[in-house]
Amino acid sequence: PLRKSIKAEVLIKLGNNITTDDILPAGSKILPFRSNIPAISEFVFENIDSTFSKRALEAKVEGGGIIVGGENYGQGSSREHAAIAPMYLGIQAVIAKSFARIHRSNLINFGILPLIFKNSEDYDKVNQGDILNIKNCVDAIKGDQVFIVENITKGYSLEVFSNLNDREKELIIKGGLLPYVKAEQT
Repeated sequence: PLRKSIKAEVLIKLGNNITTDDILPAGSKILPFRSNIPAISEFVFENIDSTFSKRALEAKVEGGGIIVGGENYGQGSSREHAAIAPMYLGIQAVIAKSFARIHRSNLINFGILPLIFKNSEDYDKVNQGDILNIKNCVDAIKGDQVFIVENITKGYSLEVFSNLNDREKELIIKGGLLPYVKAEQT
């Protein structure tokens, strides 16, 4: 389930138009691992930063990680593995200027909080390695969907927001689609 607050490191900062192939490369090298989530997770952002999956697994022990992206994060396809693998690696949230529609839904389905910079210039202030504290997550989702993000590393705060509908709010609070369905069945 979604934690009250998410305190985690920015594990990678990306530019605009990051595709699902950038997140999890396609092709014959990876295809044999398609049903093996731990194995496929080793390839997340491999073509951008080959150390990402190792660093993410290390951060998972400390509470997970955060991804920062520019405009149109997750464009290009509907491959859910581009959300499953980051979820396995402990990614708690993606903060971007905007999201591709289907990838945004996949993030929600796998319990990764999609957040949008309220002021797009704040993107420039956040760097890989910064420790962020996203405060009062559950209250913000149930309220006006505005989140205060404290950059502990640099000593300032910024605002992000989510634009979740009522069902998406329930999904993300439960931790994604599978925990949501399980709770509904009991």
